[in-house]
Amino acid sequence: MIPLRDNIPSSTFPFVNYAIIVACGLVFLLQLQGEGEGQALVEQYGMIPVRVSDPGAEIDVPGVARDPEGRMLVDRSGQPVIDTHPAAPSPVPAWATLVTCIFLHGGWLHFLGNMWFLFIFGDNVEDRFGHVGFLVFYVAAGAAASAAHYFVNPASPIPTIGASGAIAGVMGAYLLLYPHARVLAIVPLFVLFYTVVLPAPIFLGIWFLIQTFQGIASVAQATGVAWWAHIGGFVAGMGVAWILKMAHYLRPPANGTRPYETHRVRFR
Repeated sequence: MIPLRDNIPSSTFPFVNYAIIVACGLVFLLQLQGEGEGQALVEQYGMIPVRVSDPGAEIDVPGVARDPEGRMLVDRSGQPVIDTHPAAPSPVPAWATLVTCIFLHGGWLHFLGNMWFLFIFGDNVEDRFGHVGFLVFYVAAGAAASAAHYFVNPASPIPTIGASGAIAGVMGAYLLLYPHARVLAIVPLFVLFYTVVLPAPIFLGIWFLIQTFQGIASVAQATGVAWWAHIGGFVAGMGVAWILKMAHYLRPPANGTRPYETHRVRFR
């Protein structure tokens, strides 16, 4: 399911949410222009769990093999050749990469998917937290997500990057703050793409269950997705939102809802 919009308006302009999207976009452009498609930036600012465990250790990380001219090497089937090489030294302390990693992405689909979810859900959470509060919350949720991934994989040499853990925190806060919200989403069924309106707890609950099942499975078999970062960020986001709501530190929600219609589209 791909969210298109929700029915909750904002009473303030979410310029911090947009600023985060712009910042991630600028960093992604730097990655695209960097050596080895930004691999050096990933190794410098990505969160490598084993480097957090032992900041002074020399680490070999997996990566795409390249020829002396920087071209990617592929095998006979056209798949990239993977080798290991010494990780680029990080210019920031190892613990700081728990935050810097949330501004990096692994490709266009990774970047666009994350930014779209942040665009859909971030404005309403910023509306309740306030601009400065939302920025602090977003960074803290990202750090909590990175920490969750680290505690499950403390010896992993694979750089962890992506804003999805921080955005999971935003989604967790959204679920707690807007339990009666509804989400317009695309549901692909073969050649038909249906739009359906779902209660936010259903949409976000299904998303969280998928992360949980995949996270449990990844304990037995490593994958390329930091599922536990998603789980940790979501739980942290809900927890912080609940504490602030109980302490009456949040702004009141905007009044009213936005209407929308459902329809289906056939692609040929």
